[in-house]
Amino acid sequence: MKVGFLQTSPIFGKKDENVRNAIQLIKQLDADLVVLPELFNTGYQFTSKEEAFALAEEVPDGETTRTLINLSKEKHLYIVAGLSEREKGRCYNSAVLTGPNGFIGCYRKLHLFSNEKKWFEPGNVELNVYDIGQVKIGIMICFDWFFPEVARYLAVKGADIICHPANLVLPYCPQAMITRCLENRVFAITANRTGTEKRSEETLTFIGTSQIVGTKGEIFCRASSDRDEAIVVEINPKIARDKQITPMNHLFNDRRLKFAMHVEE
Repeated sequence: MKVGFLQTSPIFGKKDENVRNAIQLIKQLDADLVVLPELFNTGYQFTSKEEAFALAEEVPDGETTRTLINLSKEKHLYIVAGLSEREKGRCYNSAVLTGPNGFIGCYRKLHLFSNEKKWFEPGNVELNVYDIGQVKIGIMICFDWFFPEVARYLAVKGADIICHPANLVLPYCPQAMITRCLENRVFAITANRTGTEKRSEETLTFIGTSQIVGTKGEIFCRASSDRDEAIVVEINPKIARDKQITPMNHLFNDRRLKFAMHVEE
């Protein structure tokens, strides 16, 4: 299976331009699954809840999702992409999944980072694993990586690949995702952005270094910190279904949750 990511530097508020640039890059790729960054179509640094809502779209009927659906059908591939979603007067930091047969699902970020708490509602739908035929995928967004139970929950539910749209500014995630893959025996595709935004007193510099990591912590590829890039690698997703660490140790069967989760009063 050929999986990849886009690492882009969106211009804040220029949705048409940002989507068009992403589409052009994807059309050049030979891939089965492509992951795009968090909020790839809008940029990240909102200055008010009203601004975030104005740039948000309904899912799946919004223009960005419909464009991704059409591209998925045309290229016969699956796309995971982060965007600002609005529903019933509320705004969510979300990621959509589209495929050759159309819209598949939407995940809403559970763990909001810093000022995101001012603009977005925390996710209110269950983490899901999607069976797309030859592989099962789970989705988490950016700061969700900081909470290891998210990746573990997706792995326990059967995810072979964790798709991870991101707008990372902290330096830790690329190395930490190696551990997330190792401790869950899954593949992970982190699609980050590059560039700088300064739409308030705070300057945000995004770290790039998007990557694809294997089930034993192998870094199959890691992008630069400051350039737009599109990278595809070939993986065997069946490897993620082998949770045997040694002949005597199984990653999930050996867990002793009754004792590990016990807290003394």
